[in-house]
Amino acid sequence: MELFYLIVFGGLAIVVATMELSKSNKDRINTSSAFNSFKNNYLLVYSLMMAGDWLQGPYVYYLYTTYGFGKGDIGQLFIAGFGSSMLFGTIVGSLADKHGRKRASITYCITYILSCITKHSPQYRVLMVGRILGGIATSLLFSAFESWLVAEHNKRGFEQQWLSITFSKAVFLGNGLVAILAGLLGNLLVGSLAMGPVAPFDAASIFLAIGMAVIISTWTENYGDPTESKDLMTQFKGAAVAIASDEKIALLGAIQSLFEGSMYTFVFLWTPALSPNGEDIPHGFIFSIFMLSSMLGSSLASRLLARSSIKVESYMQVVFVISSASLLLPVITSFLVAPSAEKGGSIKFAGCIQLIGFCVFEACVGLFWPSIMKMRSQYIPEDARSTIMNFFRIPLNIFVCIVLYNVDAFPITVMFGMCSGFLFLASMLQRRLLGVADRSRQDKVRELEAEPLNS
Repeated sequence: MELFYLIVFGGLAIVVATMELSKSNKDRINTSSAFNSFKNNYLLVYSLMMAGDWLQGPYVYYLYTTYGFGKGDIGQLFIAGFGSSMLFGTIVGSLADKHGRKRASITYCITYILSCITKHSPQYRVLMVGRILGGIATSLLFSAFESWLVAEHNKRGFEQQWLSITFSKAVFLGNGLVAILAGLLGNLLVGSLAMGPVAPFDAASIFLAIGMAVIISTWTENYGDPTESKDLMTQFKGAAVAIASDEKIALLGAIQSLFEGSMYTFVFLWTPALSPNGEDIPHGFIFSIFMLSSMLGSSLASRLLARSSIKVESYMQVVFVISSASLLLPVITSFLVAPSAEKGGSIKFAGCIQLIGFCVFEACVGLFWPSIMKMRSQYIPEDARSTIMNFFRIPLNIFVCIVLYNVDAFPITVMFGMCSGFLFLASMLQRRLLGVADRSRQDKVRELEAEPLNS
């Protein structure tokens, strides 16, 4: 392992640990033993599910290259995954409500295991089937488990405030610690043990199978409210009306699509950016570095969100500008640093600079998730929350599919420049959202002040 990677990883780990240990414990909430047992069961399952997902991430692109596929063919495979998620993501939520969230969670495990098995084949058609299955599984991951948790939490009569504890712990474990450990395990399997790039997918299947066994043996079935079982057209019409009638919701949806679209494009681009000449880079270890950076951002976000004097709409403008600058770095280095003609070897100087920039972007991702959740809770009406959120994912997936479809037609610097531009546009829309939100608050204050006079 090169010293550079260890320095970056160690430095980030120290900063994250310092920020977490320096937090106050005054906000701890006392809970019952029954709730703690329920919470720990869900966290175990969710961590196993996320381990199965995170183990695959760093090696999908790399595995396809070892099978001899070029950037264009790989782009088509990625498009199949996002397209499948876009198509099935609009219906899996309602299917889970009608046929059971536990059953949908088990279906996620089976579907993702089948997707992992297809990775053993170098045939393009088989890999395409695997991507489609992976897209379906992703839709289930981000709908069925949360739906089961909320329904089961309420059914057991736990306090509503305790639900936020489970969510925060799940994000910390599943999207933080488990992601880092998965990256390190993947790097161990592929690098140190030399088991080949398909080994992380086999390990993912094992974790998914263990999680499925826990679900089958410990979870009870629950279903959605029958009043919420509307057909898709009715749901979409309601969401469209809500978006059209409230500029804040429309702006929030555009901001979310621009940022997440750039983020998913980055997932596709970071490997060829750091190894343009086939440099030998530790994919799993770099992935762990990215996750540490994201944890740093989420830790900073928790501090910002705890201060009532700081508006989330205000600081997110800065976050989007910084993220835009970080993805512009590969474009800048292409002009300032002479490209190396040497094939293979270790990461080059330009790659080191870009890796630092990518860490900054991942920190912005860590800031983005809790902040966008806070804004969604403020602006999206509760009676149409899931429908509107699914509505936003349609342009997001279309955007990513268009980008990946044309990925072979443009240099990688152009792709990064486009993402940087989209992120800067997101900062402009965020500024507009701040202004609209401030005017809305002022109008409400004036209405409240006028009520005594009217009465």
